[in-house]
Amino acid sequence: MNPEELTNLTVVEAASYIAKKTISPVDLLDAYLKRIERLEPQLNAFILRLDSYAMEKAKTAEREIVAGNYRGPFHGIPIGVKDLFWTEGIATSSGSILEASFVPKEDSAAVANFYRAGSYCIGKLHMSEFAFNGTSRNHHYGPSKNPWDFSKTAGGSSSGSAISVASQEAPIALGTDTGGSVRLPAALCGITGIKPTFGLVSRFGVTPLSWSMDHVGVLSRTVHDGALALNFLAGFDQRDPGSANTKKQDYTRDLDIPPRKLRIGVPKDFIWEVIDQDVKQAFWNSMTHMESVGAEVKEMSIPFLELCNAAGSIVQTSEAAAYHHDNIISQGDKYDPTIRRRIEVGLFISAESYLQAQRVRYKCIKDMISLFEDVDVIATPTVSIGAPNLTDAWVQINGKEVTTREALLRITRVFSTIGFPAISLPCGFTNEGMPVGLQLASRPFSDAMLAQTANFYQQTTSWHTQLPKL
Repeated sequence: MNPEELTNLTVVEAASYIAKKTISPVDLLDAYLKRIERLEPQLNAFILRLDSYAMEKAKTAEREIVAGNYRGPFHGIPIGVKDLFWTEGIATSSGSILEASFVPKEDSAAVANFYRAGSYCIGKLHMSEFAFNGTSRNHHYGPSKNPWDFSKTAGGSSSGSAISVASQEAPIALGTDTGGSVRLPAALCGITGIKPTFGLVSRFGVTPLSWSMDHVGVLSRTVHDGALALNFLAGFDQRDPGSANTKKQDYTRDLDIPPRKLRIGVPKDFIWEVIDQDVKQAFWNSMTHMESVGAEVKEMSIPFLELCNAAGSIVQTSEAAAYHHDNIISQGDKYDPTIRRRIEVGLFISAESYLQAQRVRYKCIKDMISLFEDVDVIATPTVSIGAPNLTDAWVQINGKEVTTREALLRITRVFSTIGFPAISLPCGFTNEGMPVGLQLASRPFSDAMLAQTANFYQQTTSWHTQLPKL
């Protein structure tokens, strides 16, 4: 295969060829490195490239496989890593100059799990400073750019993770999601983003933004690749206080079995108050398609969505302020001014407001769980708009002027707040040619069923096969 054919492979495809020794891990990595070298001046998806390190790991994987010690589908497959995951002996900046010289002494749980599977890190990826922004701007490392249009944002905070996968600089990438930071950039870049149930994947060794809302997620070209990653990522870890002690399962086992009597709920409330018409049309087209392949789609009232969103914003901002308190006081000038202001707002949220927000949040969890008695999944657009311009602080949507950050995060934040699993899938394009995302969510710990449903959508559509021309 030539380099372009190699980087066009999904993880599942590349793993099959590596297992059969049809392609070499070294040749696969070399193809990615050449592509990174060509595209990075325009995209800026990486904060730290690890070319030499990665090549040594690829050579080691090749020797192991040739010797008959094949470890499984991630053996010899490179991964991109958002630069807030600890990587032993490799700088982890969290997108900030405050942490630029921090070199962890151990790997994060997620990275370690991939390493045990025979994978390795191809580089540390661009992100919003301390993961506290929904755009791909970074005051210290410059903006990263949407591969579909370099003048547009790629979304955040897992900007580099989405860009690297969408542009075929990496086959798969780790990200984090506190308000939508996996699903949002996945939607804007036209790839798949999986946010598992809260607690399913350990957050040990991940720089926190909000202790009670942070999730580790994965960005990939396909649901199948992401579900395969969950097989290695999911599991109890006593080092993470939020880790759930659940039974180990294979998230790919029933993936290719079409779901029977699938019931899809679509909220009547909140979502449609601020929505671009192209996004709305693409979403309803996807629902029409699901009906055509046997699903039942019904609208349902979920009146607490806006309240849930507001509660999540209070909790997230309060917890971020608590984490950054000392540095904001002593080294505030080293933060991006926008991020600094956002953190400082949290310093003025009272304990009573925080606790009331938590009460609202857990009431929303209880109320949302009850809705799944009538539906299997809830579907929404992932983001209210297609990717806006990199420099836009405000956007116009149907005559309403809203902040870009609110337009980007208002839908995804709901499922981060309540911790339910959610997936973003490509489902169309705007008239400007920018990708549109479909979000599917389900009850806690139904991640396998949700992946099965999302994979069914991808098997019966072709949006996920369309790639930017680079």
